[in-house]
Amino acid sequence: MEGLEDGGDLQQIRTTPPPVGRVITIPYADLLREDLDLSRELEAGFGLNSLGIVAISGVPKYSELRSRLLPLASRIAALSEESKKSLEDPASRFSFGWSHGKEMLKSGQPDIYKGSFYANPVVDVPTTEEILIERYPSYCRPNLWPREDLPELEPAFKELGHLILDVGLLLAHHCDKFVSARKSDYEQGKLVRMLQSSKCHKGRLLHYFPASSRDAEEREKEMASWCGWHFDHGSLTGLTCAMYMREVARVPNPDPQSGLYIRDRLGSIVKAVFAEEDIAYQMGEATEIHSGGLFRATLHCVQAACGETAVGVDRNTFALFMQPQWDEPLISPDSTEVIACALESLELSSALCSLNSSCLMMLTGFICIVPAVTEVCQLWRFYRGTSQQVLWRFMNQA
Repeated sequence: MEGLEDGGDLQQIRTTPPPVGRVITIPYADLLREDLDLSRELEAGFGLNSLGIVAISGVPKYSELRSRLLPLASRIAALSEESKKSLEDPASRFSFGWSHGKEMLKSGQPDIYKGSFYANPVVDVPTTEEILIERYPSYCRPNLWPREDLPELEPAFKELGHLILDVGLLLAHHCDKFVSARKSDYEQGKLVRMLQSSKCHKGRLLHYFPASSRDAEEREKEMASWCGWHFDHGSLTGLTCAMYMREVARVPNPDPQSGLYIRDRLGSIVKAVFAEEDIAYQMGEATEIHSGGLFRATLHCVQAACGETAVGVDRNTFALFMQPQWDEPLISPDSTEVIACALESLELSSALCSLNSSCLMMLTGFICIVPAVTEVCQLWRFYRGTSQQVLWRFMNQA
Protein backbone atom coordinates (compact mmCIF):
# COMPACT_ATOMS: atom_id res chain seq x y z
CA MET A 1 0.00 0.00 0.00
CA GLU A 2 2.42 2.60 1.18
CA GLY A 3 6.16 2.85 1.82
CA LEU A 4 7.66 5.47 4.10
CA GLU A 5 10.45 7.75 3.04
CA ASP A 6 12.39 10.56 4.68
CA GLY A 7 10.39 13.69 5.45
CA GLY A 8 10.73 17.33 4.55
CA ASP A 9 11.02 20.58 6.48
CA LEU A 10 7.79 22.28 7.52
CA GLN A 11 9.47 25.49 8.58
CA GLN A 12 10.34 26.26 4.97
CA ILE A 13 6.70 25.73 4.04
CA ARG A 14 5.37 27.89 6.84
CA THR A 15 7.63 30.86 6.16
CA THR A 16 7.18 30.69 2.39
CA PRO A 17 3.73 29.50 1.29
CA PRO A 18 4.19 26.62 -1.16
CA PRO A 19 2.92 26.79 -4.70
CA VAL A 20 -0.52 25.28 -5.20
CA GLY A 21 -0.81 22.69 -7.93
CA ARG A 22 -4.31 22.30 -9.31
CA VAL A 23 -4.75 18.60 -10.04
CA ILE A 24 -5.47 17.68 -13.67
CA THR A 25 -9.21 16.98 -13.85
CA ILE A 26 -11.07 14.71 -16.28
CA PRO A 27 -14.88 14.83 -16.45
CA TYR A 28 -16.55 11.50 -15.72
CA ALA A 29 -18.51 11.84 -18.97
CA ASP A 30 -15.22 11.87 -20.91
CA LEU A 31 -13.99 8.82 -19.01
CA LEU A 32 -17.05 6.90 -20.20
CA ARG A 33 -16.11 7.49 -23.84
CA GLU A 34 -13.76 4.56 -24.41
CA ASP A 35 -12.50 5.83 -27.77
CA LEU A 36 -11.83 9.40 -26.58
CA ASP A 37 -8.16 10.39 -26.66
CA LEU A 38 -7.18 11.45 -23.13
CA SER A 39 -3.44 11.17 -23.73
CA ARG A 40 -2.84 14.88 -23.08
CA GLU A 41 -4.56 14.71 -19.68
CA LEU A 42 -2.83 11.45 -18.72
CA GLU A 43 0.59 12.79 -19.72
CA ALA A 44 -0.02 15.95 -17.69
CA GLY A 45 -1.35 14.06 -14.68
CA PHE A 46 0.71 10.86 -14.60
CA GLY A 47 3.64 11.44 -16.97
CA LEU A 48 7.34 12.07 -16.44
CA ASN A 49 7.08 15.67 -15.19
CA SER A 50 3.69 15.36 -13.50
CA LEU A 51 2.45 15.35 -9.92
CA GLY A 52 1.33 11.74 -10.38
CA ILE A 53 -2.33 12.48 -9.65
CA VAL A 54 -5.54 12.94 -11.67
CA ALA A 55 -9.03 13.89 -10.45
CA ILE A 56 -12.34 12.74 -11.90
CA SER A 57 -15.27 15.16 -11.67
CA GLY A 58 -19.01 14.67 -11.97
CA VAL A 59 -19.22 11.06 -10.73
CA PRO A 60 -22.87 10.13 -10.06
CA LYS A 61 -23.74 9.26 -6.42
CA TYR A 62 -20.19 9.99 -5.24
CA SER A 63 -21.07 13.01 -3.08
CA GLU A 64 -23.86 11.08 -1.34
CA LEU A 65 -21.68 8.02 -0.63
CA ARG A 66 -18.78 10.15 0.59
CA SER A 67 -21.09 12.02 2.98
CA ARG A 68 -22.39 8.70 4.33
CA LEU A 69 -19.03 7.07 4.99
CA LEU A 70 -16.61 9.76 6.16
CA PRO A 71 -18.50 10.78 9.35
CA LEU A 72 -18.44 7.12 10.40
CA ALA A 73 -14.67 7.40 10.86
CA SER A 74 -15.34 9.61 13.90
CA ARG A 75 -17.93 7.17 15.20
CA ILE A 76 -15.71 4.11 14.98
CA ALA A 77 -12.95 6.02 16.75
CA ALA A 78 -15.43 6.85 19.51
CA LEU A 79 -16.39 3.22 20.16
CA SER A 80 -15.43 1.73 23.49
CA GLU A 81 -11.90 0.44 23.84
CA GLU A 82 -13.31 -3.05 24.27
CA SER A 83 -15.20 -2.79 20.98
CA LYS A 84 -12.17 -1.44 19.11
CA LYS A 85 -9.97 -4.15 20.60
CA SER A 86 -12.32 -6.78 19.18
CA LEU A 87 -11.78 -5.24 15.73
CA GLU A 88 -7.99 -5.49 15.85
CA ASP A 89 -6.21 -8.17 13.81
CA PRO A 90 -2.56 -8.47 14.87
CA ALA A 91 -2.07 -11.49 12.58
CA SER A 92 -2.61 -9.22 9.57
CA ARG A 93 -0.12 -6.71 10.99
CA PHE A 94 -3.18 -4.59 11.80
CA SER A 95 -4.00 -4.33 8.09
CA PHE A 96 -7.59 -5.46 8.64
CA GLY A 97 -10.00 -3.91 11.10
CA TRP A 98 -9.02 -1.17 13.56
CA SER A 99 -5.47 0.13 13.92
CA HIS A 100 -4.32 2.89 16.26
CA GLY A 101 -0.83 3.55 17.55
CA LYS A 102 0.62 0.63 15.58
CA GLU A 103 2.47 2.69 12.96
CA MET A 104 5.67 4.50 13.86
CA LEU A 105 6.47 8.13 13.18
CA LYS A 106 9.82 9.25 11.82
CA SER A 107 10.80 10.11 15.40
CA GLY A 108 10.35 6.47 16.38
CA GLN A 109 7.28 7.23 18.47
CA PRO A 110 3.96 5.45 17.82
CA ASP A 111 1.53 7.41 15.67
CA ILE A 112 -1.37 8.18 17.98
CA TYR A 113 -2.65 11.12 15.93
CA LYS A 114 -4.73 8.98 13.59
CA GLY A 115 -6.69 5.76 13.63
CA SER A 116 -7.50 3.58 10.61
CA PHE A 117 -10.13 1.04 9.73
CA TYR A 118 -9.01 -1.33 6.96
CA ALA A 119 -11.14 -3.66 4.85
CA ASN A 120 -11.39 -5.12 1.39
CA PRO A 121 -14.55 -3.54 -0.08
CA VAL A 122 -14.79 -6.10 -2.90
CA VAL A 123 -14.60 -9.46 -1.13
CA ASP A 124 -14.87 -10.36 2.56
CA VAL A 125 -12.81 -13.56 2.28
CA PRO A 126 -10.07 -13.22 -0.38
CA THR A 127 -9.04 -16.87 -0.05
CA THR A 128 -9.49 -19.90 2.18
CA GLU A 129 -6.08 -21.36 1.32
CA GLU A 130 -4.10 -21.41 4.56
CA ILE A 131 -0.73 -21.22 2.81
CA LEU A 132 -1.73 -17.95 1.15
CA ILE A 133 -3.24 -16.55 4.34
CA GLU A 134 -0.01 -17.32 6.19
CA ARG A 135 2.19 -15.91 3.46
CA TYR A 136 0.15 -12.77 2.72
CA PRO A 137 -1.74 -11.98 5.93
CA SER A 138 -2.07 -8.27 5.13
CA TYR A 139 -4.09 -9.10 2.02
CA CYS A 140 -5.56 -12.58 2.44
CA ARG A 141 -7.14 -12.51 5.88
CA PRO A 142 -10.91 -11.90 6.13
CA ASN A 143 -12.58 -8.59 6.85
CA LEU A 144 -13.67 -7.63 10.37
CA TRP A 145 -16.87 -5.55 10.61
CA PRO A 146 -18.48 -3.94 13.69
CA ARG A 147 -21.86 -5.40 12.76
CA GLU A 148 -23.30 -4.91 16.25
CA ASP A 149 -21.67 -1.65 17.34
CA LEU A 150 -21.77 0.19 14.00
CA PRO A 151 -23.81 -1.82 11.46
CA GLU A 152 -24.02 1.03 8.95
CA LEU A 153 -20.24 1.02 8.42
CA GLU A 154 -20.06 -2.12 6.26
CA PRO A 155 -22.56 -1.09 3.54
CA ALA A 156 -21.25 2.49 3.42
CA PHE A 157 -17.63 1.31 3.18
CA LYS A 158 -18.40 -1.24 0.47
CA GLU A 159 -20.56 1.07 -1.65
CA LEU A 160 -18.02 3.88 -1.75
CA GLY A 161 -15.17 1.40 -2.25
CA HIS A 162 -16.97 -0.23 -5.18
CA LEU A 163 -17.70 3.14 -6.78
CA ILE A 164 -14.08 4.30 -6.53
CA LEU A 165 -12.94 0.97 -7.98
CA ASP A 166 -15.42 1.16 -10.87
CA VAL A 167 -14.34 4.69 -11.78
CA GLY A 168 -10.71 3.64 -11.39
CA LEU A 169 -11.28 0.82 -13.90
CA LEU A 170 -12.57 3.36 -16.44
CA LEU A 171 -9.43 5.41 -15.85
CA ALA A 172 -7.31 2.25 -16.14
CA HIS A 173 -8.79 1.59 -19.60
CA HIS A 174 -7.49 4.94 -20.83
CA CYS A 175 -4.13 4.29 -19.14
CA ASP A 176 -3.92 0.98 -21.02
CA LYS A 177 -4.63 2.77 -24.31
CA PHE A 178 -1.93 5.34 -23.54
CA VAL A 179 0.75 2.72 -22.87
CA SER A 180 -0.29 0.44 -25.76
CA ALA A 181 0.14 3.32 -28.21
CA ARG A 182 3.74 3.80 -27.05
CA LYS A 183 4.87 0.28 -26.10
CA SER A 184 4.30 -2.31 -28.79
CA ASP A 185 4.85 -5.26 -26.45
CA TYR A 186 2.45 -4.03 -23.76
CA GLU A 187 -0.38 -6.47 -23.06
CA GLN A 188 -3.64 -5.02 -24.36
CA GLY A 189 -5.94 -4.06 -21.48
CA LYS A 190 -3.44 -5.23 -18.86
CA LEU A 191 -4.21 -2.79 -16.06
CA VAL A 192 -7.96 -3.32 -16.37
CA ARG A 193 -7.51 -7.11 -16.42
CA MET A 194 -5.33 -7.06 -13.31
CA LEU A 195 -7.57 -4.79 -11.28
CA GLN A 196 -10.83 -6.47 -12.31
CA SER A 197 -9.59 -9.89 -11.24
CA SER A 198 -7.63 -8.85 -8.13
CA LYS A 199 -8.77 -9.74 -4.62
CA CYS A 200 -6.10 -7.52 -3.03
CA HIS A 201 -7.86 -4.14 -3.05
CA LYS A 202 -7.75 -2.46 0.35
CA GLY A 203 -9.85 0.41 1.65
CA ARG A 204 -8.60 2.59 4.48
CA LEU A 205 -11.00 4.82 6.43
CA LEU A 206 -8.89 7.33 8.33
CA HIS A 207 -9.73 9.39 11.40
CA TYR A 208 -7.28 12.10 12.47
CA PHE A 209 -7.99 12.87 16.08
CA PRO A 210 -8.76 16.45 17.18
CA ALA A 211 -5.71 18.45 18.16
CA SER A 212 -5.13 19.97 21.56
CA SER A 213 -3.37 23.34 21.82
CA ARG A 214 -0.08 21.52 22.47
CA ASP A 215 -0.62 19.20 19.50
CA ALA A 216 -1.28 22.15 17.21
CA GLU A 217 2.02 23.72 18.29
CA GLU A 218 3.97 20.47 17.90
CA ARG A 219 2.61 19.91 14.38
CA GLU A 220 4.17 23.18 13.22
CA LYS A 221 7.61 21.58 13.69
CA GLU A 222 7.10 18.81 11.15
CA MET A 223 5.68 18.98 7.66
CA ALA A 224 4.70 15.33 7.28
CA SER A 225 2.82 15.48 10.58
CA TRP A 226 -0.31 13.56 9.55
CA CYS A 227 1.21 11.09 7.10
CA GLY A 228 4.93 10.70 6.34
CA TRP A 229 6.57 10.99 2.95
CA HIS A 230 5.96 7.88 0.89
CA PHE A 231 5.27 6.37 -2.53
CA ASP A 232 2.17 4.24 -3.03
CA HIS A 233 3.25 0.72 -4.02
CA GLY A 234 0.01 -0.42 -5.68
CA SER A 235 -1.47 0.31 -9.11
CA LEU A 236 -3.77 3.27 -8.42
CA THR A 237 -4.93 4.88 -5.18
CA GLY A 238 -8.38 6.44 -5.13
CA LEU A 239 -8.74 9.34 -2.67
CA THR A 240 -11.62 11.35 -1.28
CA CYS A 241 -11.26 14.98 -0.32
CA ALA A 242 -11.01 15.20 3.48
CA MET A 243 -13.98 16.06 5.68
CA TYR A 244 -13.34 18.22 8.76
CA MET A 245 -15.62 17.98 11.79
CA ARG A 246 -15.98 19.67 15.16
CA GLU A 247 -17.88 17.13 17.26
CA VAL A 248 -20.79 16.19 14.95
CA ALA A 249 -20.82 19.31 12.75
CA ARG A 250 -18.96 19.61 9.46
CA VAL A 251 -16.62 22.62 9.32
CA PRO A 252 -14.25 24.07 6.69
CA ASN A 253 -10.57 23.16 6.67
CA PRO A 254 -9.24 25.14 9.65
CA ASP A 255 -5.79 25.63 8.10
CA PRO A 256 -5.42 26.37 4.35
CA GLN A 257 -1.86 25.05 4.41
CA SER A 258 -2.88 21.60 5.62
CA GLY A 259 -3.54 18.78 3.19
CA LEU A 260 -1.78 16.74 0.51
CA TYR A 261 1.75 17.72 -0.54
CA ILE A 262 3.62 16.19 -3.45
CA ARG A 263 7.30 16.37 -4.29
CA ASP A 264 7.58 16.68 -8.06
CA ARG A 265 10.29 15.18 -10.27
CA LEU A 266 12.46 18.30 -9.88
CA GLY A 267 12.33 18.09 -6.08
CA SER A 268 9.92 20.98 -5.57
CA ILE A 269 7.12 20.58 -3.03
CA VAL A 270 3.64 21.44 -4.28
CA LYS A 271 0.32 21.51 -2.44
CA ALA A 272 -2.06 19.38 -4.52
CA VAL A 273 -5.63 20.65 -4.63
CA PHE A 274 -8.74 19.02 -6.07
CA ALA A 275 -12.45 19.74 -5.63
CA GLU A 276 -14.46 18.29 -2.76
CA GLU A 277 -16.79 16.53 -5.21
CA ASP A 278 -13.94 14.93 -7.20
CA ILE A 279 -12.29 11.55 -6.77
CA ALA A 280 -8.50 11.78 -7.03
CA TYR A 281 -6.32 8.91 -8.27
CA GLN A 282 -2.62 8.77 -7.45
CA MET A 283 -0.22 6.73 -9.54
CA GLY A 284 1.34 3.72 -7.82
CA GLU A 285 4.71 2.12 -8.37
CA ALA A 286 3.26 -1.15 -9.70
CA THR A 287 1.73 0.71 -12.66
CA GLU A 288 4.93 2.70 -13.08
CA ILE A 289 6.75 -0.59 -13.60
CA HIS A 290 4.03 -2.07 -15.81
CA SER A 291 4.05 1.06 -17.99
CA GLY A 292 7.80 0.96 -18.42
CA GLY A 293 8.09 4.34 -16.68
CA LEU A 294 5.59 6.19 -18.90
CA PHE A 295 3.59 6.85 -15.74
CA ARG A 296 5.38 7.95 -12.56
CA ALA A 297 4.56 7.56 -8.88
CA THR A 298 5.51 10.56 -6.75
CA LEU A 299 6.52 11.14 -3.15
CA HIS A 300 3.72 12.65 -1.09
CA CYS A 301 2.74 13.38 2.50
CA VAL A 302 -0.13 14.93 4.45
CA GLN A 303 0.38 18.11 6.48
CA ALA A 304 -1.71 18.46 9.65
CA ALA A 305 -3.81 21.50 10.38
CA CYS A 306 -1.99 23.84 12.76
CA GLY A 307 -2.83 26.84 14.90
CA GLU A 308 -5.64 27.65 17.32
CA THR A 309 -8.35 27.23 14.68
CA ALA A 310 -7.36 23.54 14.37
CA VAL A 311 -7.92 22.78 18.05
CA GLY A 312 -10.86 20.41 18.52
CA VAL A 313 -11.25 19.70 14.80
CA ASP A 314 -10.89 16.16 13.46
CA ARG A 315 -10.28 15.07 9.88
CA ASN A 316 -11.81 12.07 8.12
CA THR A 317 -10.91 10.66 4.74
CA PHE A 318 -10.91 7.44 2.71
CA ALA A 319 -8.38 5.83 0.38
CA LEU A 320 -8.80 2.79 -1.84
CA PHE A 321 -5.55 1.06 -2.74
CA MET A 322 -6.19 -0.68 -6.07
CA GLN A 323 -3.60 -3.45 -6.22
CA PRO A 324 -2.65 -6.45 -8.37
CA GLN A 325 -3.34 -10.02 -7.28
CA TRP A 326 -0.65 -11.64 -5.12
CA ASP A 327 0.68 -13.79 -7.99
CA GLU A 328 0.64 -11.11 -10.70
CA PRO A 329 4.15 -10.65 -12.16
CA LEU A 330 5.60 -7.16 -12.44
CA ILE A 331 6.78 -7.05 -16.05
CA SER A 332 8.19 -4.00 -17.77
CA PRO A 333 6.97 -3.81 -21.40
CA ASP A 334 10.53 -3.08 -22.54
CA SER A 335 11.60 -6.51 -21.38
CA THR A 336 10.12 -9.99 -21.05
CA GLU A 337 11.88 -10.51 -17.72
CA VAL A 338 9.80 -10.67 -14.57
CA ILE A 339 10.87 -8.00 -12.11
CA ALA A 340 9.00 -9.49 -9.16
CA CYS A 341 5.66 -10.91 -8.20
CA ALA A 342 3.37 -7.97 -7.60
CA LEU A 343 2.45 -8.72 -4.03
CA GLU A 344 6.03 -9.56 -3.13
CA SER A 345 6.76 -5.86 -3.65
CA LEU A 346 3.84 -4.96 -1.38
CA GLU A 347 3.76 -7.60 1.32
CA LEU A 348 6.53 -7.73 3.92
CA SER A 349 6.52 -11.49 4.40
CA SER A 350 8.74 -13.80 6.42
CA ALA A 351 9.10 -16.19 3.49
CA LEU A 352 9.64 -14.59 0.11
CA CYS A 353 10.15 -16.85 -2.90
CA SER A 354 11.44 -19.52 -0.47
CA LEU A 355 14.55 -17.46 0.18
CA ASN A 356 14.51 -16.39 3.87
CA SER A 357 13.73 -12.65 3.81
CA SER A 358 14.80 -12.28 0.21
CA CYS A 359 13.13 -12.22 -3.16
CA LEU A 360 14.25 -12.86 -6.68
CA MET A 361 14.26 -9.97 -9.07
CA MET A 362 15.10 -10.40 -12.76
CA LEU A 363 16.42 -7.29 -14.46
CA THR A 364 17.58 -7.33 -18.06
CA GLY A 365 18.43 -11.00 -17.90
CA PHE A 366 20.22 -10.97 -14.55
CA ILE A 367 18.83 -12.70 -11.46
CA CYS A 368 19.56 -10.57 -8.39
CA ILE A 369 18.93 -11.20 -4.70
CA VAL A 370 17.11 -8.31 -3.05
CA PRO A 371 17.71 -8.11 0.74
CA ALA A 372 14.18 -7.03 1.67
CA VAL A 373 10.84 -7.07 -0.09
CA THR A 374 10.13 -3.36 0.36
CA GLU A 375 13.33 -2.61 -1.53
CA VAL A 376 11.89 -3.94 -4.81
CA CYS A 377 10.16 -0.69 -5.68
CA GLN A 378 13.07 1.34 -4.31
CA LEU A 379 15.43 -0.56 -6.57
CA TRP A 380 13.08 0.03 -9.48
CA ARG A 381 13.32 3.77 -8.85
CA PHE A 382 17.09 3.37 -8.86
CA TYR A 383 16.99 1.19 -11.98
CA ARG A 384 14.83 3.45 -14.11
CA GLY A 385 17.48 6.17 -14.06
CA THR A 386 20.59 4.01 -13.96
CA SER A 387 22.48 2.01 -16.55
CA GLN A 388 22.26 -1.77 -16.41
CA GLN A 389 25.98 -2.06 -15.68
CA VAL A 390 25.86 0.32 -12.71
CA LEU A 391 22.81 -1.46 -11.32
CA TRP A 392 24.47 -4.87 -11.67
CA ARG A 393 27.52 -3.64 -9.78
CA PHE A 394 25.27 -2.11 -7.12
CA MET A 395 23.33 -5.35 -6.66
CA ASN A 396 26.48 -7.49 -6.46
CA GLN A 397 27.81 -5.22 -3.71
CA ALA A 398 24.55 -5.33 -1.70
